[in-house]
Amino acid sequence: MIDIRRVFTQVEHIHHEFGPRAATPLVRGAIGAVLTNPFAGRYEPDILPMMKLLDPVGVDMAHRLRAAMDVPVERIATYGKGAIVGAAGELEHGALWHVPGGYAMRELLGWKGDRDAYRQGKAEEKTGQPGNALSIVPSTKKVGPPGAALDVPLTNINASYVRGQFDAIEVRVPGAPAADEIVFILAMSTGYRIHERVGGLRAEDISKWDGLR
Repeated sequence: MIDIRRVFTQVEHIHHEFGPRAATPLVRGAIGAVLTNPFAGRYEPDILPMMKLLDPVGVDMAHRLRAAMDVPVERIATYGKGAIVGAAGELEHGALWHVPGGYAMRELLGWKGDRDAYRQGKAEEKTGQPGNALSIVPSTKKVGPPGAALDVPLTNINASYVRGQFDAIEVRVPGAPAADEIVFILAMSTGYRIHERVGGLRAEDISKWDGLR
């Protein structure tokens, strides 16, 4: 059921936005895996088995993206995820990425819990002590043609209301998805927008135990 055709990675270093040059550039990265959509062209009522099969895909992509960004895990400050479903699929096929994609990044960054409990709608029963990446991973998805672009939202890994880290990264895989494919996407960055200056909660003021999720 899992057939990966391509993996596309992009990394950018932002030095300024027509203001003073930043002492440390903002690093933003995204990775997209192009998979065959096994449900393309038909309605399948039970698509959940594929969600579990996507777990190792998410883990591999999260580690590949961190390595491509070439920064230590401790510098990852924001994350997001998304999916572009080919024209023969439906939007719900992209929703299969919510648990495998989101929890792969959260676990990479130190969260400890039971993703299966969340998958079954029992988030309150998750076990283990959360250590980091407490925030929900923002996401977006669409049905689109080959080369379609998706703006993937990024928010702080521990508190969704860190205003200076609200961001998005545009992701487009040339030639994908074909009608019978899905592009599953993960994205991360190292922090604040360059020249951010609109106030609000600061990441450095968050308690990991009392963060706004």
